[in-house]
Amino acid sequence: MTGLLAGRRVLVVEDEMLVLMNIEMAFQDLGCSAIHAAASVAEALALLARHGFDAAIIDVNLGGEKSYPVADALARLDIPFAFSTGYNDHGDRLDLGDRPVLRKPYTRAALVAVFERLLPDKPLPVAA
Repeated sequence: MTGLLAGRRVLVVEDEMLVLMNIEMAFQDLGCSAIHAAASVAEALALLARHGFDAAIIDVNLGGEKSYPVADALARLDIPFAFSTGYNDHGDRLDLGDRPVLRKPYTRAALVAVFERLLPDKPLPVAA
């Protein structure tokens, strides 16, 4: 599979297993070479310390814990990322307001569109 995610490494920070599985399937279909998943801030930060990533998607609320420390680490590392949330916004961090936000539930097409925005250097074919 060729496309924007071919050869890319992506971090997915999500505590809802069904949502995580859907994201992983979409990324695999789009040719992503490595998908690392974390369900908590601590897990995500540990993965960031051990691996390099091309992009990330992070759920704002991880079982009552806000994912802002992960967002801050991604910003420091200059890794493009988007928020995922079932709420109206991504919280009270106005300094992160320019990040794309996927509103749950979202479609595969919406996920693709966000990653086209995050990684605009190659075209991304939308899988049927």
